[in-house]
Amino acid sequence: MSYEMITLPAYRAVGLIWEGTFSEIAPNLKNVIQQVKDRANELEYKVNPTVQLGLSYHVIENGFTHYAVYEVNEEQEVPDGMIEIWVPEWTYVKTTHNKGDDVQQTYTDLHKWLFDSEYTAFREAGVDYYDPYMPIKHEHYPVDHDLNDPHFDIYIPIVKK
Repeated sequence: MSYEMITLPAYRAVGLIWEGTFSEIAPNLKNVIQQVKDRANELEYKVNPTVQLGLSYHVIENGFTHYAVYEVNEEQEVPDGMIEIWVPEWTYVKTTHNKGDDVQQTYTDLHKWLFDSEYTAFREAGVDYYDPYMPIKHEHYPVDHDLNDPHFDIYIPIVKK
């Protein structure tokens, strides 16, 4: 696996939100991700229409809040039933999960890299996270990815230890 440090500017995203426990993921989360994909045409001002974002925040005990969204510009209205989220400028460690690989192993390797590096996962002040290792996980999916065997880029916000 290769790891790259990258700073992304702040951005705005619009889509759907899912909150639940790990036991509630299947098939609920995939359904929300698919709904956003199906409604992508409602977002006229997508910054990168070929990339759907999955922004996960581990703020629920035994679960997380997930935003299935597209980055949009300021002109984009929020369609009925959708939400917007603003992501601040952060520095991330970026890696790629490849099709055919085990997702859990990709994250295990990333956790080991973080542990051995001079960085630690970023935590927003005043927010209680339930994942001590990677409380915020951003995944960037090509819109043509296979939900059953995905390939995607992983971005974990980080700070120096």
